[in-house]
Amino acid sequence: MRKLALSDEILLQIDKPARYIGNEVNAVMKDPNRVDIRFCMCFPDVYEIGMSHLGLQILYDMFNKREDVYCERVYSPWHDLHKIMKERQIPLFTLETQTPVRNMDFLGITIQYEMCYTNILQILDLSQIPMLAADRTEGHPIVIGGGPCAYNPEPLADFFDLFYIGEGETRYDDLLDLYKSNRQKGGLRQDFLRQACKLPGIYVPSLYEVAYQEDGTIASFLPKYEDVPATVKKEVEMDVSKTSYPHKALVPFLKVTQDRVVLEIQRGCIRGCRFCQAGMIYRPTRERSVEMLKECASDMLRHSGHEEISLSSLSSSDYSQLPELIDYLMDFKEKGVNISLPSLRIDAFSLDVMGKVQDVRKSSLTFAPEAGSQRLRDVINKGLTEDVILEGAGMAFEGGWQKVKLYFMLGLPTETEEDQREIPRLAEKIARRYYEIPKDKRKGKCQITISTSFFVPKPFTPFQWAPMYDKSSYLARARVVNEEMKAQLNRKSLKYNWHEADVTVLEGVFARGDRRIGPVLQKAYEKGCLFDSWSETFCNGLWMEAFQECGVSIGFYNLRTRDTDEILPWDFIDCGVSKDFLKREWERAQRGEVTPNCRQQCSGCGAAQFKGGVCVEP
Repeated sequence: MRKLALSDEILLQIDKPARYIGNEVNAVMKDPNRVDIRFCMCFPDVYEIGMSHLGLQILYDMFNKREDVYCERVYSPWHDLHKIMKERQIPLFTLETQTPVRNMDFLGITIQYEMCYTNILQILDLSQIPMLAADRTEGHPIVIGGGPCAYNPEPLADFFDLFYIGEGETRYDDLLDLYKSNRQKGGLRQDFLRQACKLPGIYVPSLYEVAYQEDGTIASFLPKYEDVPATVKKEVEMDVSKTSYPHKALVPFLKVTQDRVVLEIQRGCIRGCRFCQAGMIYRPTRERSVEMLKECASDMLRHSGHEEISLSSLSSSDYSQLPELIDYLMDFKEKGVNISLPSLRIDAFSLDVMGKVQDVRKSSLTFAPEAGSQRLRDVINKGLTEDVILEGAGMAFEGGWQKVKLYFMLGLPTETEEDQREIPRLAEKIARRYYEIPKDKRKGKCQITISTSFFVPKPFTPFQWAPMYDKSSYLARARVVNEEMKAQLNRKSLKYNWHEADVTVLEGVFARGDRRIGPVLQKAYEKGCLFDSWSETFCNGLWMEAFQECGVSIGFYNLRTRDTDEILPWDFIDCGVSKDFLKREWERAQRGEVTPNCRQQCSGCGAAQFKGGVCVEP
């Protein structure tokens, strides 16, 4: 029987002790003495969030298929346990074997969201691993980062030994083999890093140096040695039907955010929304075969006991074999398994599919116009007209739905006050469409919930050069929407929520920051900033102190429009989408010109180089 790293006395003092005991259904158990490499996979948030992340489960399954590797897991301890571990000097440990993380060969951290950056420092701190990569010695694990935020790794460059840029299925085996070979030859940590940087997709920050101009912009970003690549190209798995996928997914002991089987049906998106980083960095769009998905769905439901299955995709409606897959899953629905279909477009086909799989009496429809006016939807290349939105809503209401959630963004490039006021006006038109249905066919009042987030420009999007705003400007925009909503005829059917503005400001700094942000992150963590993505624990005042004490200007990163010739912190990464294409799209956005989706016409983004997916050669 395993000896737990936490005593019963400690477990009784903390909230949700099941977060820390491991031993879940389908957890992999190996003899640590019979493997060559021990890899700790980390999600820097609480267990309930991390256990819901499909990417971590895929890599966990893939690594553990190797007989010479044991992949274990760790998540961020909540504040109560954090305090106890610091006071008693208890090192952070893996769930599978309760081994201190500092004793592993690798610590792999998936970086999904900028506001988790201080949690990364928490993981290093509680693991008793030096925060700065420069301070680590031969006895410390190699700290590797991956995920969407790794497409601008520079704010975190000081804390990581290396970053994996792209999809993990392609290059991790080579990296692990290289580590094993280097150790067998008696090579040192630095020897491994110097060799690893030559693998495609691997970025070692310590092997590059940055110089800055007097105005604060980057003057140069260059390798320190001739044999270090000047460009790091993302890794892409083109045949997603033959790659590793967990048929026996981990099943938690407590309720988690995504407490269901998750089936990734495709990667990438054909739509080309100019604000969407995922739609750019995951190009080209690649579909999993329906045969693979049927097999995975059956196995995952059988081995997990879950009563819900969710189809994961950036745009599920665009999956070409969706009707056949849904027909197959309907057999499970008849056995009591719910089917969840996020990311569907509101059209006749999608509504027909949702009508088959959802209980319209209990569920609400969710769709994202993103902008209230047609002008602004054209600027962001959303590809939705008002007629399409109203027609879709009308079909939904006639199909029995009466609850609708609408998602918008405020602070988009070229946005005017009129654009802001169009948000509640569009919502009111949708409500009006409901009341056009004869009263005897309606089911009470409709409920339209408007939610606005504040726009954050992300790397490798056409809006990466766009300015942001300060907190007061964002809140002023939200007040305009709220004021206009109260003037609508059907205002009692409308409800409005908006995102925190101060969190958005910081997210923008971290998304497009450079290495000068690293000391701010460390200072903020030392002041107590942790779980910054959680409203109840976020403390903006401490962050403002950290920026001031480090002499770093938020305005420099957020409030200026970047020149398209400026060297950006992430320019050394080749994400498969060319900078020339992004510039063209930036210019088209300012003219309000729409670019057709990838199935209609190739826009020459550069992803055709990967030879597959839905790409059409120009």
